[in-house]
Amino acid sequence: MSLPQEQFLAAQKANLETLFGLTSKAFEGVEKLVELNVTASRAALSEANAHAQAVLSAKDAQELLTLQASLFQPLAEKTLAYSRHVYDIASNTSTEFGKAFEVKAADAQRTFSEFVENTAKNAPAGTETTVAVFKSAVSAANNAFESVQKAVKQATDMAEANFNAATASATKVAAAGRKR
Repeated sequence: MSLPQEQFLAAQKANLETLFGLTSKAFEGVEKLVELNVTASRAALSEANAHAQAVLSAKDAQELLTLQASLFQPLAEKTLAYSRHVYDIASNTSTEFGKAFEVKAADAQRTFSEFVENTAKNAPAGTETTVAVFKSAVSAANNAFESVQKAVKQATDMAEANFNAATASATKVAAAGRKR
């Protein structure tokens, strides 16, 4: 077997391992979401039953209004907690995919750079200028790609910080409403 065929087979094997690894991570994320939804649904059903029983046993309109009012505050807190869990699961799964993409992109850049270097070494005489322009273009493309990666990372970090701030704010509002 020649060297390029071995490299091709090794690359295909690595790609297949990455694919199965990412598929496994995706299923783990889905499994966590299903588990969260089952738990939340079970809790909601139990709480709805308890609340219905309490409403049916209310003795007057004032007690009924108090029961109804007491339902909304915990509901807001539980909705917030549920949203946070969903966000955490999605964020963790996305992070795994991002890491895998970064590794594969770095490997592809390295392989392409090696190809460019080997091609430049074996270029015919008199093509030095063309090779230099090509290497410069490849370098500029690599720099642009790295800049885009950094910008995406910053945007992701900012979105997560905004989500955390909104969650903290909503938690404070919910806690303030509970104290009333």
